[in-house]
Amino acid sequence: MDVLHIALQVMLVVTGLFLVLLILMHKGQGGGMSEMFGGSMQSTMGGSSVAERNLNRITITVALVWLACIVGLGLLTRFA
Repeated sequence: MDVLHIALQVMLVVTGLFLVLLILMHKGQGGGMSEMFGGSMQSTMGGSSVAERNLNRITITVALVWLACIVGLGLLTRFA
């Protein structure tokens, strides 16, 4: 059980850091903090919608893995 607990904790930290990186890579949608730091500048090139869609899918997948790690750690703590 200790090995599984440590593995879930390591996976939680790694996916958490990767999730922060993925969220910061998203294009700003206007308003909020992104405008504060110059994010309101619109580029005329326009990003690839396929790349943005894939980034969304990867972010959601990593978030689900992160959530599964939290649930797994909670179950291990509760029943072990």
